[in-house]
Amino acid sequence: MRVLVLVKATEASEKESASPEWMAQMMDAMGKFNDKLRDAGVLLMAEGLQPTSRAKRVGFKGTARTVTDGPFAETHELIAGFWIWDVKDLDEAVAWVKLCPNPMPGPSDIEIRPFYEMADLPSGQ
Repeated sequence: MRVLVLVKATEASEKESASPEWMAQMMDAMGKFNDKLRDAGVLLMAEGLQPTSRAKRVGFKGTARTVTDGPFAETHELIAGFWIWDVKDLDEAVAWVKLCPNPMPGPSDIEIRPFYEMADLPSGQ
């Protein structure tokens, strides 16, 4: 089962306000965690995302398109980074997330979302 593991953004990640010392420690710990995922055959991809101050959104309404420059509000709804993992089931994904270093200074959330697989779709589609 493939899952998308989403690191939710925080005010600190959007402002890039973490200290250089904290960032160095977190990147070292996260590198070691990613090595464990890779060694276990779980890790397919891992990336961090730049803050939404460097992003754009394209809105769709019929055939019209509207482009909005970042930064975007509702920080708790934004994504700061992600992994794609290949795990046996959601329980295995949860177990790995529990081993993850906290990716943010302060409280943070990680969300696990399964990918649709062909076997999940009704037959004939």
